Formats: sequence, C-alpha cells, structure tokens
Amino acid sequence: MTAKPPGKGKILAIAAAHLFNDWYMNYIQTLLPFMVAAGLGISRGAFLVSAFTVTSSLLQPFSGYLVDQKNQRWMVYAGTLWMAVLISLVGVLQNYPLLVLTVTLAGLGTAAFHPQASAMVAAVSGDRKGFYQAVFMAAGNIGWALTPLMVVPFTQMYGLKLTPLFALPGVLVAVLLWFTAPSVPAGAKAAPPPLWPVLRAAWAELTKVMLVVTCRSLAYFGLVSFLPLYLQHENISLLAGSRLLFLMLFSGAVGGLVGGYLSDLIGRKAVIVGSLVTASPLFYLFLGASGPISYLFLALAGACLLASFSVTIVVTQEVISKNAAMAAGLILGFGIGMGGLGVGLVGLLAEHVGIVYTIHMLIWLPLLAGLFGLSIKGKDLSASLSASS
Repeated sequence: MTAKPPGKGKILAIAAAHLFNDWYMNYIQTLLPFMVAAGLGISRGAFLVSAFTVTSSLLQPFSGYLVDQKNQRWMVYAGTLWMAVLISLVGVLQNYPLLVLTVTLAGLGTAAFHPQASAMVAAVSGDRKGFYQAVFMAAGNIGWALTPLMVVPFTQMYGLKLTPLFALPGVLVAVLLWFTAPSVPAGAKAAPPPLWPVLRAAWAELTKVMLVVTCRSLAYFGLVSFLPLYLQHENISLLAGSRLLFLMLFSGAVGGLVGGYLSDLIGRKAVIVGSLVTASPLFYLFLGASGPISYLFLALAGACLLASFSVTIVVTQEVISKNAAMAAGLILGFGIGMGGLGVGLVGLLAEHVGIVYTIHMLIWLPLLAGLFGLSIKGKDLSASLSASS
C-alpha cells in the first residue's frame, strides 16, 4: 500500500504558528537580566521560569490525552492568544505573587497548543514523520532564537514599561490560525486505546526516553536562562550576549532539522546518543576559546544539543503509536517540563556557588543524557510492544 504523500502546506502553516508560539516561551528568560537589574533576585526570577513550566509543560500530557479522544482544533489559536496576552505583562507587574500567578496561567496556552499541533503534523507527514516533525520543532527553536534579538534591544531602548506591546504578534497569529489551522484529526478515526494499559506496556522504554529528555531539557533551559548572566560576568555586554544566545538557538534549530533527517536514515538511537555526547565537549571548548573559533564551537554545541529534539518525540510516538498527541505531550510536556522545573533550583545554586560553577555543571548534562540514551531500544520497538500488549 502506497503511503499518503505529506501535506506540506498544512505542515508549513503549523510550523509557522509554532515559531511564534515558542517565541513567547523564551520571553521570561530573555527578560530575566533586566528584571534582576530592576531588583528581582536571580532565584526569584528563575522560579518564574519554573512556575511557567508547571503549566506550560507538565500539563501537556493531559492536554494530549484530550486531543487523542477528539480533535481539538481550537486549542492552537486559543492557546496562542491566551499565552501572548498574559505573558506580555511580565515586565510591568510589580507584585511578585501576582507575577507568579500570571506566568502560571499563561502556561496553559502553550499546554493547549503543542500536543494538538504536533499531532496534526504527525497525521499529515506520510512516511517522513522524522523529518517533518523536525521541521515543526525547528520552527519553534527559531522562535526561541529570535526572542533575544527582538526583546533585548527593544527593552534596552524603551525599558520594561512598554513590553506589553509584545502581545501584538501573538494576537495576529491567533487570528491567522483561526482561518488557516487544518481540520485534521489528531490520529486515527477510531478511538484510541485506554491509556493505562498502553502506558503499562511501554513504561520501561518511556522512562528511558524521559531521562534523556529531562537531562537535555535542564541543560537547555538552564543555558538559555543563565548564559547571558555568565557572559556579563565575563565582561560581555547584554546585547552581545543576546547575539551569542541567538547563535546557539538558531544553530539548534538547524541541528534539529539535520537530526530529524538523519534519524530516518540511520536510526533514532544513533542520532540521540551521538549528538548529545558530542554537545558537552563542544560547550566546554566554547567556554575556553575566544574570537571566531568560540562562535564556531557554540554553534556546533547548540546544533548537537537540539539535534535529538524532534527525534525523541518520534521515538515516543512509535512507542505508543495510537496515542500520538499523548506521546507529544509526554515529551514536549512532562519530559521538557521536568527539566524546566529544575531551573528554579539551578537559580538557587547560582546564588550560593556562583554563576561560573553553575554553567560548568549545566554543560555536562547533555553527556549524561546521551549515556541514558544508550539504553533506548531500536526502531522495531513499536512492533515489539504491540505484540506483547
């Protein structure tokens, strides 16, 4: 039977929406140096990232399960609008408990968006699931990369008081999604199997993937949050630091595309392990180098760190193949969320032992993730699990 050709137009539309949605996911981290300079402590600022992560990521598996029961097209535009409006208030709210509440509520928007959008991509990707899931993830990573380039110069020029204007892109994207989001079922037309038996049959393999994603995520969120502060410690200006952060994140987006393409050719496990064990030494070389060679090391490190981003989603969707949105929610939500949740603890560590020690700890986490990846099974996993359940 010939596989249905990918719906490239629909995939690109969802990917474009992902770019703008994830632009907001890096918003708090990008404003963190300005908020610290305005009197907010490093640990209090870091816990804002963790509070946002609780709802934006940890609730995604539940959102994904809802999507698997019935297509929830409204989630992609309603979620984007909700998050954009609330998170744009971060720079102007002075009351810390209100600030925590606002970012926590804002996270509900991205929790609604990601499982539905990722499942839409999986449904229209044909036999190129690895590559097109990588396109979807790369668009989000480009959004992350663009945040510091836009937010830092604007905030340096106009201050925190005008940051609510950053809600406008999200409002426009939500309107576009209202008209363009594809009405594609998130999975098969038949109802997905009961969740608990599926998870019980696959728990061992899912745990391995979660360990990989959690370590990688903590390194990613930690570096995005604290690398600008480290660079300031090394007498590199905030504006120059934002450009270096863009280089790392944009290279990560390219690495994600390459990793997704290679995973269809040489296997998921090879990409996961190979990229992650390479990332840590490259980050270490970046810290010790100077000049153009340091930029090269940072770009390669960022590419390796995120090369396995979409691949781990596809692995999980192959493990629980009839719960595509739930699988996406587990990786984009729980796995990534546990890493992001740890940023608050990393902030406490930075206040007690210093930013230099903290950065050195973060850059070796990808190596640990790669070692966990050695235990992941090969591409025949989905069939073997189906046979055993």
